Amino acid sequence: MTEETENTLIDLFLDVVWMESGLSNNTLSAYRNDLTQFFVWADSKGLSPTALSPEAVALFVSERALRSSNRSAARSLSSIKRFYNYLLQENKIDHNPCANVVSPSIGKSLPKSLSEDDVEKLIQAPDITTALGIRDRAMIETLYAAGMRVTELVGLSVNQIDLTAGVCRVIGKGDKERLVPLGDDAVEWITRYLKEARLEILGSAQSIALFITRRGAAMSRQGFWQNLKRYALIAGISSPLSPHTLRHAFATHLLNNGADLRSVQMLLGHSNLSTTQIYTYIAQARLKELHEHHHPRG
Repeated sequence: MTEETENTLIDLFLDVVWMESGLSNNTLSAYRNDLTQFFVWADSKGLSPTALSPEAVALFVSERALRSSNRSAARSLSSIKRFYNYLLQENKIDHNPCANVVSPSIGKSLPKSLSEDDVEKLIQAPDITTALGIRDRAMIETLYAAGMRVTELVGLSVNQIDLTAGVCRVIGKGDKERLVPLGDDAVEWITRYLKEARLEILGSAQSIALFITRRGAAMSRQGFWQNLKRYALIAGISSPLSPHTLRHAFATHLLNNGADLRSVQMLLGHSNLSTTQIYTYIAQARLKELHEHHHPRG
């Protein structure tokens, strides 16, 4: 197969994929890169990409894993499988040589979390003698207490909070609503923020947003992230931190303290339990660490 023919096949394949799935330019570029590397590899071995054996595809995938990572190799195999499915549908080949090639194990990517001590230090970092400090303390308390996404936090309106019942109505992905408990500490600080700080920050402006800035607008994701990084420095927390880290800490600490996975799933607003399951690996890793540190035979 000539280079021109290879490029033509890739172009035709990407056109079909784009029309069928509406994939982003970045995804299409990744497909092109994976297939181009595969064709170059096949040419270097004197092999025709349209007449490969499963063993040849498996060899490419294993070499790719050694050169880069299992994740990259798995992505390449996915691209190649989809490409050969296209060739099969177009009757350009009579079988898919990689249909039964096993993808490399990627392993679990564990989200970054914080210890309970670090969360406490972060919560204590804002200067609560100022209106902005009270606001920020209330925001951190709420984020950690409810385990919500940062977009859900900054998108809260005043009428989504029921301080008497101690719950918050969260609007998550796909506009799905869920009720989450706030806990006594978050209720206390939201109450204090509403009584002592919000009107001072708002001034003469009007807003239904719960957490607002001096301009009367809702706090932005970027603004809250910058504040959080500043408080992490004040608290002496050196590990990488983002607003999502507190969501991970919320889930991990619940599991560490005996919560069941299904309850954590509901609180996080995950559609599938498998999404929540990643947190069990963090909890297990923590238990293993405690065992090794404290057990005489650890």
